[in-house]
Amino acid sequence: MAPTDALHGKVALITGATSGIGRATALALARRGAAVLLVGRDADRGQAVAAECVALGTSAAFFPADVTHVDASPAMVEAALQRWGRLDIAFNNAGYQEPRAPLAEQTDAIFETVVATNLRAVFQAMRAELAVMVRQGSGVIVNNASVSGVRNPNPGLALYAASKAAVVSLTRSVAMEYGPLGIRINAVSPGRVATPMMLASNIADMAVVAAGLPARRLGRPEEVAEAVAWLACDDAGFVIGHNLCVDGGFLAQ
Repeated sequence: MAPTDALHGKVALITGATSGIGRATALALARRGAAVLLVGRDADRGQAVAAECVALGTSAAFFPADVTHVDASPAMVEAALQRWGRLDIAFNNAGYQEPRAPLAEQTDAIFETVVATNLRAVFQAMRAELAVMVRQGSGVIVNNASVSGVRNPNPGLALYAASKAAVVSLTRSVAMEYGPLGIRINAVSPGRVATPMMLASNIADMAVVAAGLPARRLGRPEEVAEAVAWLACDDAGFVIGHNLCVDGGFLAQ
């Protein structure tokens, strides 16, 4: 997509920003002029994505953090404030998918990791982000959910599906609380998108998966990123509490 100035002067924070949908979204927002704080655990990849954003003509920085740690969210928000003085957009994207297995074979430790990454970290991030946005009187938050949170297509991934359903519900509830304060909160729900997490999910034949979608192909991270970017822009100013499914028609079947 060609650069625009739709987000010029805005500051965005993205978790899970070093690869996949997070990286693609960082670049999509940078192309629109936003300064971007990239949050993740891999410093080398994070610095590389930051350099890609800077090459697009904007400001960017990498902040190393594990979002499952209770102090990560206040620290990353404070890092954005220290560098740019505000926070306009947050994409809470970091996620974890358990090893595929029937529920009776999942452990308490795996359950805790799924919930800590996919749900509790989103709650903690929104809490820190909203504190700033309420003071500003404006802001946009987008949470990365999944079509698995609407209709689970993945036997053996019940914990992931449950956590993402909770993200959809949390997004809608909090959107109703903060919409009147000038803060728009929405979710995106990717379907079968070719990300590192999906490609590591032990699906035997990706061609068969793709053929089962109305689009007849897997999605690209960039296609989800464009949905997030649209939600972040003023063009989506009347969209509040929505779960935008980017799924190649999966949920329409």
